[in-house]
Amino acid sequence: MNSQRTILRGMTWDHPRGYDPLVACSALWREKTGVEVVWEKRSLQGFESHPVEDLAARYDLIVIDHPHVGEITHHNCLLPLDEPERRDDLAAIARASVGYSFESYRWNEHQWALPVDAATQVQAWRPDRLAKPLATFDEVMPHARAGEIALPLRSPHTLMVYMSIAGGLGADMNATGDGMLFPLEAGRQAFALMLDLFAHLDPVMLESDPISCLEMLSEPGTRFAAIPWTYGYANYSLAGFRPRRVLFADTPDIGDYGPRGTVLGGTGIAVSARTPHPREAADFAYWIASGDVQKGIYADAGGQPAHAAAWEDDAVNARFAGFFRGTRRTIDLAALRPRHHGYMAFQVEAAELIAGGLTTRKKPAHLAREINALFASSFSRE
Repeated sequence: MNSQRTILRGMTWDHPRGYDPLVACSALWREKTGVEVVWEKRSLQGFESHPVEDLAARYDLIVIDHPHVGEITHHNCLLPLDEPERRDDLAAIARASVGYSFESYRWNEHQWALPVDAATQVQAWRPDRLAKPLATFDEVMPHARAGEIALPLRSPHTLMVYMSIAGGLGADMNATGDGMLFPLEAGRQAFALMLDLFAHLDPVMLESDPISCLEMLSEPGTRFAAIPWTYGYANYSLAGFRPRRVLFADTPDIGDYGPRGTVLGGTGIAVSARTPHPREAADFAYWIASGDVQKGIYADAGGQPAHAAAWEDDAVNARFAGFFRGTRRTIDLAALRPRHHGYMAFQVEAAELIAGGLTTRKKPAHLAREINALFASSFSRE
């Protein structure tokens, strides 16, 4: 009998939402199976940009974001999780995942990760500063002029805000199929609105990501009242997580389209193609993505589940001050980012282009044309 314990190494991202639930679930998994999963973490910036193929050489399990899947298939660094013997379990997870969380990790007819965390750009607001969340862009602007609006604009979030506003204007990302990210007029309008808003923002926003903006919003003496577009972090709705509780709601309506077209985020758990323990790693991935775990220990440990069982659960919503029901419409209407092999380089370059355009007040039509040209050229990197 082999008494040696199986130890898997995992890599996730450095935030209580991204780390704590994995550690809690891994402790329970060890009790159930004897398999140990040891987690390390990297910064949010590293999570958004570090090559997955490098991580796959060193870890058995990797928490990823869906825009990486084109690179994953190009480099053959992850194992597909759609094995025939797991068909029923995979179908159950697919049916219950909110929005496009499950589909976001499907590429070239294979499933490269299972959704464990669901997020999109939603609205964050302070209930002691506002009577209710901001309903429209017109309601946002007076608070911006008063210096009360925060907005994450550190790369890549300038691009995420641009995409979300264009989506809110009714435009579908790359809907034309001709290499344009958005139709020119939608891109022009989106950047024009960003310029209007940016004129009243603290310049520190260009150095701020969603976490740092939420940290500012949750400070007792903050001047900020809301973040109209930011990736949701349910932890900030927990009593005692920060000095002041932050609530979340659907994004403000820009036109007549409601909270549509925000940029899907969240994370999935993937298995390295180089792991010596593929079966054990896949077993853990399927277990942690299942409904009972997601609405149970995963949410209890401060996670932000991807499974609808958690989003619809009364106890989970009560603990998180209604975060999941309050943002469900936005996430169900959220858009997938492109996932082709050249996309990640485009994301970095486009975010920098938009940041520069905000500081120099570039003409909106010019900026929209540059973004579309950059996006079209990203396909030549395949």
